[in-house]
Amino acid sequence: MPDFGEPDIAAPAEDLRSRLKVMLPPIRPVVTYSLIVITVLVFLAQMGTKMFVGTDIPLAYGIKYNPLINEGQYWRLIAPVLLHGDILHIGFNMYALYILGRGLEPFYGHLRFFLLYLAGGFTGATASYLLTAAPSLGASTATFGLLAAYGVLGYHNKKVFGQHSTKVVQNVVQVALINLALGLTPGIDNWGHLGGAAGGFLISWFGGPALEFKIKGIELRIEDRRPFFQFLAPFVIVFGLFAVLAMQFNGRV
Repeated sequence: MPDFGEPDIAAPAEDLRSRLKVMLPPIRPVVTYSLIVITVLVFLAQMGTKMFVGTDIPLAYGIKYNPLINEGQYWRLIAPVLLHGDILHIGFNMYALYILGRGLEPFYGHLRFFLLYLAGGFTGATASYLLTAAPSLGASTATFGLLAAYGVLGYHNKKVFGQHSTKVVQNVVQVALINLALGLTPGIDNWGHLGGAAGGFLISWFGGPALEFKIKGIELRIEDRRPFFQFLAPFVIVFGLFAVLAMQFNGRV
């Protein structure tokens, strides 16, 4: 997944470009790194309990399993983002989180990025719960939400990212189609992927960053003019909608 490249500076004179220093949001992706560490620790716990106890305890208590969700274990609609089946599974998902998180978190900020990740995992697991009886686990629901948000960020901020916006959107579509095609193989939960992408898309479309240039001295800063509550509203609506659907269809799936 490529980055957004250097932002386009809307200035007719090259001397202005040479005198200005473009400053991206000064936010390190600490939530991204923290999520990776936590997920890896859970995976080690999975391997450890399976080796020493004979049972993968985190998986037993967290995998998306419809009969137990029907009994009221709704945490199984979010816990699967921390669970993985093998080293390749977690490796692929953590690499996707690493790439997408470093690109998104500086623009979303720590809290909004965490909520976006959480929402993608929840909407993906809920869609899987509603549309397939097969058990599922993995962070791909959340990373598909980030992938959708990545494309929306580029599309909505063409004035900042310029020609890179089109490339980003095209690459996001290509990556999504390839992964969905791979998801047609047995054992891959495409409903979870689509649900995660839907959650990430809806939240980012209505509440994602609206970037603009701000000149401060010799610095040309990229800032988000959208306040936090304009992100929180679509987050609550989307999260609540999927929660209501899960409870409404409880016992029917």
